[in-house]
Amino acid sequence: MSMFRTFNVFVIAAALGAASVQSLGAQPEGPPPAHTVQVAGSGVDLLNGAIVHSTEITPTGMIQKSTETVELIGDLRGRVLYHVVSVFDFANGTLVNTGNQVFSGTIAGSEPVMIHDDRFRFDVNLATGAEMGVVYLFDHIAGPKVRCTLQVVGTGMNGEGNPTFDYTGECTFRGR
Repeated sequence: MSMFRTFNVFVIAAALGAASVQSLGAQPEGPPPAHTVQVAGSGVDLLNGAIVHSTEITPTGMIQKSTETVELIGDLRGRVLYHVVSVFDFANGTLVNTGNQVFSGTIAGSEPVMIHDDRFRFDVNLATGAEMGVVYLFDHIAGPKVRCTLQVVGTGMNGEGNPTFDYTGECTFRGR
């Protein structure tokens, strides 16, 4: 009988001890607060390795669907798999790229992330080569939950004929 009482006293004491620790503020940690970082860097669109899936002739040009890879360096470090719909308008000298892309890499030294974007748009002046665009990496796939908005400005072509660019923007980490 005394062994039974000793066991009950031990269980009650342990429960009271755990309750008093929780009341002293030892609560489980929640997600860290959201924080935003400014990002910048450069990249190259590996156009020379593009896989063209289809080409459709239009009255003013063509629509091409392809898959490309983009390398990013700087605060975003990694690769983008880029499924692009390119609308060439030769009558107006323009090219507009839209489609889907997934970034896989790190952001400002973060753990690896994967983020999808289906809202990006790049505009190119075919006469001057001037290129500008915006990227919305919003759809979390893996890793830290982060959303990035980037402005992209073309910087020309590298020695292999691949478009190069600089990017700036911000990424907001939203906790776990």
